[in-house]
Amino acid sequence: MKKTIIITGGAGFIGSHVVREFSIKYTDYQIINLDALTYAGNLENLKDIENKPNYHFEKADITDENKINEIFQKYQPDGVIHLAAESHVDRSISSPLDFVKTNVLGTANLLNAAKSLWNGNFEGKRFHHVSTDEVFGSLGATGFFTEETKYDPHSPYSASKAASDHFVRAYGDTFGLPFVITNCSNNYGPNHFPEKLIPLMIYNILNHNALPVYGDGNYTRDWLFVIDHAKAIDLVFHEGENGKNYNVGGFNEWKNIDLVKLLCRLMDKKLGGSEGDSEKLITFVKDRPGHDLRYAIDATKINKELGWKPSVTFEEGLAKTIDWYLENQEWLKNVTSGEYQKYYEKQYN
Repeated sequence: MKKTIIITGGAGFIGSHVVREFSIKYTDYQIINLDALTYAGNLENLKDIENKPNYHFEKADITDENKINEIFQKYQPDGVIHLAAESHVDRSISSPLDFVKTNVLGTANLLNAAKSLWNGNFEGKRFHHVSTDEVFGSLGATGFFTEETKYDPHSPYSASKAASDHFVRAYGDTFGLPFVITNCSNNYGPNHFPEKLIPLMIYNILNHNALPVYGDGNYTRDWLFVIDHAKAIDLVFHEGENGKNYNVGGFNEWKNIDLVKLLCRLMDKKLGGSEGDSEKLITFVKDRPGHDLRYAIDATKINKELGWKPSVTFEEGLAKTIDWYLENQEWLKNVTSGEYQKYYEKQYN
């Protein structure tokens, strides 16, 4: 094999798309999917590639230092693409230490394992840390996050991701570890666990449940189709400049309430209902503590330097996403019931 790449969190939402992108595109790479298979990790996301000869799965928790070192010694990776993380803000508010453990300690374990394995021989090596735009805090009505924006995290989740970003940079500065960092905006698309906004609304509309919207619904986010994000990670991993970070965004801002209403209209059309049926389910709920007003990414750098840009419009991506969920309601049933967690035992005995 030309290269061996460990992709952490490869059974998760974004990670599964990255694993698929690399295993199909780079048949001369050995792709190691390292995932703890927590509630958001689902190997059913990768059924279409699980028998490819260049794909391997390792069940492991990145907070387990000994297990991580064992896997690094076993596979001798040339690169790491690190996506494994606790990522749901609401969960970070109720259980902040879980986020410190996974996102900070787990990242440090991976950095240590890479540093020890490569032992100063960094030619052809790279550690790619996948982060979030939430480390930059909140924007007002105008302006954008750039690669130079000062960090200002407001939730335990974003604070833990900011800390992990800093650890990656520190290992680069202190030990010479070659790294790149990408900070992405909100992702959407197939295989998204239905606790995040878009899949939650799709699931609730299908089940005629209330559509909970925080506060007045005017919180604004930049949305990025997950497959476009996977392609951006591919580009940065291979062509990005060592020691640099790249912002990845969809040039696509939506207020939460406007997005939910758009989803309602599209779902009513797809399901053959009357326009306005789903919108009646919208319910405004108590606001989230420390809720950031607006995120917006300036993705000019990755566009100019690496030629990346989104391949689909938001309307196209959202239609693809809705179609996927409608065509994969068994998947949706499995993840909401917990049945998907039995797939590992079934597949790997």
